[in-house]
Amino acid sequence: MARLGREVPRVWTPPLRALTPETSLGYDVIDFAGDYLGIDLLPWERWLFIHGLEIVGDLDGEWQLRYRIVLVLVARQNGKSVMGMVLSLFFLYVLGAALILGTAQDLSQAEEVWEGAVNMAQDNEELAAEIEQVFKGKGSKELRLEGYRRYKVATPNRKNTRGKTSNLVLLDELREHQTFQAWSAASKTTKAVRSGLVWCMSNAGDGSSVVLRHLRTQAHRAIGDPDGICADAADAEPDEETAQAMADAMSSIAIFEWSAPPGCDKWDRDGWAQANPSMGYGFLDEATIATDCASDPEDEFRVEDLCQWITASVEPPFPRGSWEAGMDPKSELAPDAEPVFGVDVSSDREHSSIAVCGLRSDRRWHGELVEYRPGIAWLVDWFRSRVNEPQYGGRMRVALQGNGAPVSAFSELLAAIDGIEVFECKGRDLGAFCGRLWDAVASLDPDKDEGEGSDAVPIMHRPQPRLDLAANVSVTRPMGDGAWVWDRVRSMEDASPIVALTMAHGLATQVPERERTSAYEDHDLMIL
Repeated sequence: MARLGREVPRVWTPPLRALTPETSLGYDVIDFAGDYLGIDLLPWERWLFIHGLEIVGDLDGEWQLRYRIVLVLVARQNGKSVMGMVLSLFFLYVLGAALILGTAQDLSQAEEVWEGAVNMAQDNEELAAEIEQVFKGKGSKELRLEGYRRYKVATPNRKNTRGKTSNLVLLDELREHQTFQAWSAASKTTKAVRSGLVWCMSNAGDGSSVVLRHLRTQAHRAIGDPDGICADAADAEPDEETAQAMADAMSSIAIFEWSAPPGCDKWDRDGWAQANPSMGYGFLDEATIATDCASDPEDEFRVEDLCQWITASVEPPFPRGSWEAGMDPKSELAPDAEPVFGVDVSSDREHSSIAVCGLRSDRRWHGELVEYRPGIAWLVDWFRSRVNEPQYGGRMRVALQGNGAPVSAFSELLAAIDGIEVFECKGRDLGAFCGRLWDAVASLDPDKDEGEGSDAVPIMHRPQPRLDLAANVSVTRPMGDGAWVWDRVRSMEDASPIVALTMAHGLATQVPERERTSAYEDHDLMIL
């Protein structure tokens, strides 16, 4: 007898009450799929729709969806796309949604789901009768129904989503989002809708999946941290007030994770069934997964077929626990503090970082990643547009590596801006800047008693996934005599955020050189 995939996910957010046709729209989705689309959903798909579309209130009166964000994690090739097609058409035809927005980091993924939904609607005579027009232009695909109900595909950026209000956002492969920019642009379109929903489908991520990792960590924390991932997460322990606010917010986020349990053997077929709920139902069989297990590198197999997160074992550059000890969600510059900026560019020139450092009111240092974007062309305009803002008073101090790095080419360009004072960090200053940041972080080493270890002024920082990742996995290279610098090339993730912070902190803590004067300026010359 063929082994079947598990209907119930290994990790999931429990419902508030028993789920029935009166407490979940999932039952209506199941009927819609069967009656209009001719799709007999698999057991796990039915389970997911029932639990993911739980409502609060009464369907015969006032009601709304319980969740605003549904995070679905499942191994590849389990039918995620079909679920997106069914859900989008249900929102359009049954709920009368004004706008469905399909998006993905790779737009072709979103277009594939859209194309399938359009074909399903056109194949049903009753659904097809409500179609007014189908636009299939490059980058502007749209299904338009009577009553100006629309399902369109858009690149997830501010330009394409600004001003739009979506009832449903289908966000495919969230693992590919390496910054929060695209996520924020797409997810915020549902804010003004009472039952707006962001439906995320993805496989497990890796070290660069900052958005997915952050949401997954928060969702795991809300249900008791079943896999123990929160203890090692780069998130600060919030105070009581912040913790309650986070708990209230997380009550509208659900996670349904089909994945093999941590630490299982890759040949554990029960783990296969747990991560592949469609296994044994015709299009995904156990033999195919066995072939992958035998032929693929283990890390790739665990991510693709077991939906497990793989992170390389890297010794953090700072003493263990010290970076986390410096996290303070409320950290900020003192009102009278002078902000000092640091800039860096990734080794492949695909991303750039700007960090700021300055004193807090308690006279500790505050460090923050203020901008992280793809590309490099935006850097100069970022400073030019801000230097004359009131908080800077027409003067900004900026540090960067003066030679031998991708960012070095920007020194002259930044210095040409009125009010920008550029400090080129070179030679021994590179090692000194890195050493001073290490001292500031290590001063909070939890394994050291008071009076031991570094006595430098600590640096505090808010939880920021991209900066936290760089601070934990970036690697160093020696300069000699115990000095070291960050190694952008060998670091498993982009090190530019921590390099930028190193530059900002280094310049902020730089002691100005005393101007040398001749003794003869103050005394007369005596000739013997």
